[in-house]
Amino acid sequence: MSAVAETIAFVFGLVGLGYAAGWTGLLRPQVGDALTDFAIVVAVPALLFRTMIGIDFSGTAPWGLWAAYFAGVPVVWLAGHLVATRRFGRDAAAGVVAGIAASFSNLLLLGIPFIMGVYGQAGIDILSLLLAVHLPTMMAASIVMFEWVRRSEGKVTSPLDVLKGFLRNLFTNPLIIGILAGLAWRLSGIPMPGLGMRFVDAFAGIAGTVALFAMGLGLRKFGISGNVKPAIALSVLKLLLLPAVVLCAAVAIGLPPLAAKVMVVASSLPTGVNPYLIATRFGTGQVLASNTMTISTALAALTMGLWLGVAQWVFG
Repeated sequence: MSAVAETIAFVFGLVGLGYAAGWTGLLRPQVGDALTDFAIVVAVPALLFRTMIGIDFSGTAPWGLWAAYFAGVPVVWLAGHLVATRRFGRDAAAGVVAGIAASFSNLLLLGIPFIMGVYGQAGIDILSLLLAVHLPTMMAASIVMFEWVRRSEGKVTSPLDVLKGFLRNLFTNPLIIGILAGLAWRLSGIPMPGLGMRFVDAFAGIAGTVALFAMGLGLRKFGISGNVKPAIALSVLKLLLLPAVVLCAAVAIGLPPLAAKVMVVASSLPTGVNPYLIATRFGTGQVLASNTMTISTALAALTMGLWLGVAQWVFG
């Protein structure tokens, strides 16, 4: 078995083990919630902190990375919105959820361990530059789109209240805190104490395993219930259209080979949990978002290998 195939089998195997633990009743759904909270609040922020204090910013300009990745997001978001509203007759608010679900990659729970397994720490350094802006950008875009829908329906919200809520959610997010804390420590020039680094390494070292296992438990809890056809359509957009556009953008921009490969693979990741959380917050499209997450994750075990091969063939 090749190293890449083994990595894919290992990563999705951990997700499958988590799913099996929930399906057999070995672990309760609440355990999955607790493990996810631990991964998001403690382990992954520790990994991001460690990455930020050691990252080499001289090798890759972030503007090119961001331009390549986000060139695909509006294309796929619009396609997802039109599929939901024109093809399946959903309202505009559900169309916003569909757009988010089709374009929001699972960079965290699945992306970090997968990129680490394939490209090592150098890949994580590049992915971290994307993570630093991905969540804020996607959150801001979703809020703007929902506010646009509300205003079209005659429901007006104070822009100041919207901005306050966004900033509060952003700067209390553990992932953002981990990134900013790492950057601040790096800029301070203070050496990291040995004992402190051991604590950081202890949590960062288990981030991938815990995140993947927790993701499997979460998928068991969400399951699939209705809205299967639109969820399949959105999954196809997520897994095929988004990486195709990102690949073309990376070629046009002329990204360095490793950066280009990481961006393509990152865009080929399945839908994460955030679209479901956003749908829950706005009270529409929850089933559509959760089904897209489950179905796209199952299909990604096949399609991500395809995009790994394509990226390697194109960028060497």
